[in-house]
Amino acid sequence: MPGNAEEEEAPIPEEIASADGPALPFTRIDWDNRESGDADGKVGADVIQTLVRRLPNSPGVYRMMNAVGDVLYVGKARSLKKRVTNYAQGRFHTNRIGRMVRETATMEFVVTRTETEALLLEANLIKRLRPRFNVLMRDDKSFPYILLTGDHASPGIFKHRGARSRKGDYFGPFASAGAVDRTINSLQRAFLLRSCTDSVFESRTRPCLLYQIKRCSGPCTGEISADDYAELVAEAKDFLSGRSQGVKAEISSAMLRAAEDLDFERAAIYRDRLAALSHVQSHQGINPQSVEEADVFAIHQEGGQTCIQVFFFRTGQNWGNRAYFPKADPALEPGEVLGSFLAQFYDDKPSPKSILLSRAIDERELLEEALSTRAGHRVSVGVPLRGEKKDLTDHALQNAREALGRRLAETSTQARLLAGFAETFGLARAPERIEIYDNSHIMGTNAVGAMVVAGPEGFVKNQYRKFNIRSTEITPGDDFGMMREVMERRFSRLLKEHGTPRQSDAEAEEEVGHSAFPAWPDVILIDGGQGQMTVVRAMLAELGVSDRVAAIGVAKGQDREAGRERFFVDGKPSFMLPVRDPVLYFVQRLRDEAHRFAIGSHRARRKKEMVKSPLDEITGIGPSRKRALLHHFGTAKAVSRAAIEDLMAVEGISESTARLVYNHFHES
Repeated sequence: MPGNAEEEEAPIPEEIASADGPALPFTRIDWDNRESGDADGKVGADVIQTLVRRLPNSPGVYRMMNAVGDVLYVGKARSLKKRVTNYAQGRFHTNRIGRMVRETATMEFVVTRTETEALLLEANLIKRLRPRFNVLMRDDKSFPYILLTGDHASPGIFKHRGARSRKGDYFGPFASAGAVDRTINSLQRAFLLRSCTDSVFESRTRPCLLYQIKRCSGPCTGEISADDYAELVAEAKDFLSGRSQGVKAEISSAMLRAAEDLDFERAAIYRDRLAALSHVQSHQGINPQSVEEADVFAIHQEGGQTCIQVFFFRTGQNWGNRAYFPKADPALEPGEVLGSFLAQFYDDKPSPKSILLSRAIDERELLEEALSTRAGHRVSVGVPLRGEKKDLTDHALQNAREALGRRLAETSTQARLLAGFAETFGLARAPERIEIYDNSHIMGTNAVGAMVVAGPEGFVKNQYRKFNIRSTEITPGDDFGMMREVMERRFSRLLKEHGTPRQSDAEAEEEVGHSAFPAWPDVILIDGGQGQMTVVRAMLAELGVSDRVAAIGVAKGQDREAGRERFFVDGKPSFMLPVRDPVLYFVQRLRDEAHRFAIGSHRARRKKEMVKSPLDEITGIGPSRKRALLHHFGTAKAVSRAAIEDLMAVEGISESTARLVYNHFHES
């Protein structure tokens, strides 16, 4: 959860590291009012006044925290002393800042050499600590990239997501995995680069199907020389690095020369490669002629919410777009929200040469300097006023309006459904968090419990959880026992990590208004009838939370027909809803999502068990030794029949290891 004490106490890294630029050191001021004792018992402007006297007129970053250590706000300043003095005066322009100052019980400070370093550190800390009064990015999904490997004599082309731990050249970001797949598919036809793994590459004795259909040049079996393949790799790098027109011109010239030499077969190969490159640059709609490398941002605010639409352009191509809905105070101006968003957005991503905005932001020059320092090259940030670049920002703004309109409509619909849900099941207010539980197994094997979560904005997939049923005391196929274990593990952990649930509607409103998604559910839906509900209520009572969490059972109707579900609520006889009731459709959608997630988790576990090798059960036998044994003997069954002397003949298998393997398969 954002802003909790455990996160706040995590050490700040001693440098801001970047894959795209130099590390940025800073100096931490190792004191606060808790250590000095100057402000015992003080909060708000009073405690800030005690800190101002000891602050330097230096750039840096400050953190405001409440009495329990939760981070309220992270900010930067050209002068820490002047900025914090403004808070100490007690005169505030907005209710948000006033509330933030009133809750402040202590502050911590970090001095940096320049304001640029302060901006980068601020963005880093906001993303890591997620203070509730800052503008927050709410989409932490990593972007996919194209990777041209650099650790092999014959580099391959792959889709990559996550940490850049492998040596090579990374190109992106792409807005979606589908955009990467389509681009790689076209690049394979254009440059004939391999896409197989290194292990497959080393084991090939004849060209694969991709070579036959002209998607690979066959470096694995020597169908192309090393020098010629290196030339293809260099052309692909040039194309992805923005020199696409030059690459196309070279291929076009080669095609004409081959035609003049009457080598029509080679000319046809160049023709097909040229067509593939044209397809890469034309299949995504908007492909500007004057923009080679840029990110386009547009912001739109409506109904107290904000949407920021991002378009990615590389090598003159549109590499997709993505909509963000940052958490921000409705009183903040669009330029202020967009500026804070940009600093966080590029905290862990490479910056393009140009960033185009739909509206001006504060401290544009400072952001330019910070991003240029990070990237190691000049980064321009600006608002185009005319021409093709202005058309791009207008198009992004239109997409932002439409995306926010769809979100507001969905949120409104969801709010009405939650209100109807509360009325139908006799709840005091519309639930903010609903948890739905289901189990999946086949005759008790590979049993999995699943939990999905829904809230005012729909399903919250980063809150989904699965529970591998571990108890050996449960009879295979005992759904009641499985549900008991799931409830015990889920709510025991909730009590341990978050304490007892909120006790009043006032506390609930404060939590919803100030934090991210609530940790405790208002309602739990159980896919089951009276038997499951008896088990669930008994477990909730045993943990002491039965009066804080409403539990509802959803039993399938006669002949398991949708629309004839029966509901079980504590203190009421079971009942059914009208067939066309919107709340019934809503509950069916919740239950079906839990069912889908449970079945998917069960199938994944079952698949893992099916491919499990007997060698996996031997303690001390890692992947390398297991691979060596299988390469030597062929199968795990052959390993089980081998004598100790035969096992010792395998490279990397000592006598002690051989006895360990032998004893595993021979009881005597």
